[in-house]
Amino acid sequence: MQSAQEMTDKPHIIADCDIPFLKGVLEPYADMEYLKGSEISHTDALRADALIIRTRTRCDERLLAGSRVRLIATATIGFDHIDTAWCAAHGIRVATAAGCNARGVLQWAGAVLAHLARTQGWKPAQRTLGIVGVGHVGSLIREYACLWGFRVVCCDPPREEREHCGFLPLEEVARQADILTFHTPLDASTRHMAGEGLLARLKPGAVVMNSSRGEVVDGDALLRSGHPCVLDVWEHEPRLNPQLLDRTLLATPHVAGYSEQGKANATAMSVDTLARFFSLPLAGWYPPQAAPSTPRPISWQELCTTIGGAFDIEAQSRGLKARPEDFEPMRDHYRYRREYF
Repeated sequence: MQSAQEMTDKPHIIADCDIPFLKGVLEPYADMEYLKGSEISHTDALRADALIIRTRTRCDERLLAGSRVRLIATATIGFDHIDTAWCAAHGIRVATAAGCNARGVLQWAGAVLAHLARTQGWKPAQRTLGIVGVGHVGSLIREYACLWGFRVVCCDPPREEREHCGFLPLEEVARQADILTFHTPLDASTRHMAGEGLLARLKPGAVVMNSSRGEVVDGDALLRSGHPCVLDVWEHEPRLNPQLLDRTLLATPHVAGYSEQGKANATAMSVDTLARFFSLPLAGWYPPQAAPSTPRPISWQELCTTIGGAFDIEAQSRGLKARPEDFEPMRDHYRYRREYF
């Protein structure tokens, strides 16, 4: 770790300009430069001591070779946009914001389930929810789904191996589920996890939900399977498959975790990482303009009554289906939802 005293100059930090609540926070202690995440180039990286990014900045040898970057803080829970092995081999520390937006994704899942129940005419006790990936997000969805009355079955092989939780194999979860929702990171073991074979094991009419990473679900296989689906993440974002978009029951532009508190948490975690690395006096900082989260139980009846006012997922879906070419602007200018449970 470097101390401010050991450095002759302030660190030069390049940040994605669309990370909320960040501007003005680090400026007293660092030379800040804000760029569009998808446009940060190798030439830019050569100027930087650290990067604060989102998923749209691919951090690999092509971007970082020969640079003095020693820290990458991504304001996201995922890190498949970062070549972590290359970074580790070249002395670059990588920090994520794991868990920052779990309740935002819970809110998205609650909105989806309430919509499906209303439009398909069922009650939670009549449905088995299969959860694939029981980390920060999956654990919350499991907790609330049980409270709402769903029968819940789970798959998480790494956790099962470590903790012996009683989780089931993926194929068995798929066989039992009426609704199958994915909350896994993207790596070699999860890419196209939902492919031809797994989708063939689902019950007729079983709904596939994905708010993890687009490549976890094979979009072409999903189309061929005929299964109804609800998607927040997509292969080849921001270029969506128009046939798959048309087939979805609900479609959102990779905003499942876009709550005000989730975004505030992510930025606070990134700032904390920078503060610790460069010994800056910002430990414990949290965006003063963001309301803190107030987690609480919520009944199924209250969820169904209130979720539309907090998150009109149907309007969001209609907007994306009408203007898929606006996928990125919809994300960048999204009005963050307020977490209320």
